[in-house]
Amino acid sequence: MSKVIAIANQKGGVGKTTTAINLAASLAALEYKTLVVDADPQANSTSGLGINPKEVENSVYECMVDDVDVVGAIKETEIDYLYVLPSHINLVGAEVEMVSIDDREEKMKDTLSKVRDSYDFIIIDCSPSLGLITINALTAADSVLIPVQCEYFALEGLGKLLNTIKIIQTRLNPGLSIEGILLTMYDVRLRLSNQVVEEVQTHFKKMVFRTIIPRNIKLSESPSFGVPAIAHDAESKGAISYLHLAKEIADKNK
Repeated sequence: MSKVIAIANQKGGVGKTTTAINLAASLAALEYKTLVVDADPQANSTSGLGINPKEVENSVYECMVDDVDVVGAIKETEIDYLYVLPSHINLVGAEVEMVSIDDREEKMKDTLSKVRDSYDFIIIDCSPSLGLITINALTAADSVLIPVQCEYFALEGLGKLLNTIKIIQTRLNPGLSIEGILLTMYDVRLRLSNQVVEEVQTHFKKMVFRTIIPRNIKLSESPSFGVPAIAHDAESKGAISYLHLAKEIADKNK
């Protein structure tokens, strides 16, 4: 079994990187060999897993644009079964450089095809845009996980993303499916949070994961320590929620 899941939403601040890091770490805790692909020039998944982006020699950028060996670019993390293909700021230039390349939408797919069979799960952390790198991620993926925050305008932009997914299914990746919609930043005390949960569940029904990710201080803190929440405080509500999500995804993909 090998499953490539892109985590995408062009809206910023919805918990994409938090989900990429903590879902991947939870899958690793369940002893699934997992690779995080940091496809965001901000490189937050890279630093959140304890790797300094400034010290990265070869990133996903060099693998896609210069055909650098992907196996050599992948880094181990402090967590067993968890690896990362890092990013750095050069990825910003990749969109421009790739415009004139043949099959430019398939560069990430080509890169990951070389290591795909070595991992149980590959989690791609997409940037908050629908640019060429995100299109590459969706072309390389088997499915897409969409984080939606339990706040005002939660569904804003979701139609645009679903439309992009449809275009990619039609033109580039007919096998792309939606893994699910993940509700994040849930605050049980806020009526608004509960209204958003109800609205999303009513609208998208079975597409919504049972697991809901709460607002949690340990989830917010852990990136500054360069570790996922499960390594920072395994008993925290955030860490436990992502472990539930990992089990839900693992069961679904058996």
